[in-house]
Amino acid sequence: MFSKILKSTMVAALAGGLFTGAVQAYEAGNWLVRAGVWGIYPESDNLTFNVNRRTRATLDVDDGYSLGFNITYMVNPNIGIELLGAWPFKHDISMTGAGKVAETKQLPPTLFVQYHFMPSGTIHPYVGVGLNYTNFFSEKTKGALSGASLKLEDSWGAAGQLGIDIDVAPNWFVNADISYMNIETDAKVNGVGIGTVKINPWVVGLNVGTRF
Repeated sequence: MFSKILKSTMVAALAGGLFTGAVQAYEAGNWLVRAGVWGIYPESDNLTFNVNRRTRATLDVDDGYSLGFNITYMVNPNIGIELLGAWPFKHDISMTGAGKVAETKQLPPTLFVQYHFMPSGTIHPYVGVGLNYTNFFSEKTKGALSGASLKLEDSWGAAGQLGIDIDVAPNWFVNADISYMNIETDAKVNGVGIGTVKINPWVVGLNVGTRF
């Protein structure tokens, strides 16, 4: 699924380049606001744990989708500071041999420091490094874990980012953004720790943005 989204992101960025508008140079003090559709794609086999002395099971966190946004302040034409936010993402959690056993919601606000390679022109690629905080909430158990209490601890981790803004009209642009985030959360069932869930997702966003 992630590979399909990545290809779609690349196609959207290239297509946007065919409809670029007037040159809009980035300047110190500019604000860039973007909003669009975002997907989170966790790595597989997020946690393997002992059910009992003879049995081991693996938890898998499924993909999640939501509406996302970010706000960037341009310190100078090349350096930007961005805050990423979103409407809550929902993830199903499955277990080998048991299907869906839980679900959770999460919010992953992330702060990036970006370098914009081409502040002039109509195409503006950038890279960023930053810090992610992920808040997990509304955990619910189902199926084989029905009736049990599941708790996922909040997570702090590093993040990296690649993106591109493509001008389509004065002060308006389309955006494609890909991030990798270090998200690992300690899981407890009925108050007993069962291990660390390594989500470590790719995050992909397709957005429309404005500059002021």
